[in-house]
Amino acid sequence: MNDVAIEAEGLRKKYGDHQALAGIDLSVPTGAVLGVLGPNGAGKTTAVRILTTLLEADEGRAKVAGYDVAQHPQEVRKRIGLAGQYAAVDELLTGRENLTLIGRLHRHGRAAAKARALELLERFELTDAADREVKTYSGGMRRRLDLAACLLGEPQVLFLDEPTTGLDLTSRMTLWQTVRDQVNAGVTVLLTTQYLEEADHLADRIAVIDKGTVIADGSPDDLKSKVGGERLEVTVADRAALAETARVLGKIASAEPSVSEDDRMVSATVDSGIDTIAEAAAALREAGIKVSDFAMRRPSLDDVFLSLTGHATETEEEEESAA
Repeated sequence: MNDVAIEAEGLRKKYGDHQALAGIDLSVPTGAVLGVLGPNGAGKTTAVRILTTLLEADEGRAKVAGYDVAQHPQEVRKRIGLAGQYAAVDELLTGRENLTLIGRLHRHGRAAAKARALELLERFELTDAADREVKTYSGGMRRRLDLAACLLGEPQVLFLDEPTTGLDLTSRMTLWQTVRDQVNAGVTVLLTTQYLEEADHLADRIAVIDKGTVIADGSPDDLKSKVGGERLEVTVADRAALAETARVLGKIASAEPSVSEDDRMVSATVDSGIDTIAEAAAALREAGIKVSDFAMRRPSLDDVFLSLTGHATETEEEEESAA
């Protein structure tokens, strides 16, 4: 088995005057999870479509499971599973019929296809609705059925393009567990998501895409470290003490503290460690400032995303509508 399951170099794709991808490089080791984050129109879905042979790149090269996606698309398709942003199941068939049919298309025998369909229906908690037509399913149920379908071929590499959009918390957690199970079995996963906590929870590495290029790549902790140290958040009892609190913390902080009058809070980036916390507490006490809350907070992926792109993440529209 290859040490690298997904590799892309210099992928470029243009739709008219819009440069969807401007030279994407990606590398995902076998058995790892890469989370791909990006703002609206960043190019995430375009990258997934190229890697899954649904779209040809204008420039660059990519290999998935050891095969070039342009030269050997059929070999790539044999080894991957894809769950796109919209459920790709037949509404006129039942859930069981959908999975059994897809199992037969993957060359499972009739008995094996039925058994595998039952196993996946149980895993995704769809057994009670197994013999109902899919047109009667809720959006979340269709999403779970689509995820089940992409596992029927027992893929080596799994592409999940915003897989939990529209799912409730219970269904999202079921999906998260499924991803972990697949990774434990040696499957490689590329996950695009609008939920930053999802990437934080599942991904070994994260690539942040903006305007068609990768602007950051690393583990969740690596990316958080780029934002700076931990943040000390002090809520004062008296709003009139905010200015003095900011002055006191400014002597300890590595950057100018920010003040939120509505929350009666001063937030300051500080070096991590118990000594810094003790120093801040002592300085506030010496200044006679009454504190109602005192907390240390590590940077989140939301902080990273905002720092890198200048805006919060949001659901990606179909920037590839011309495809």
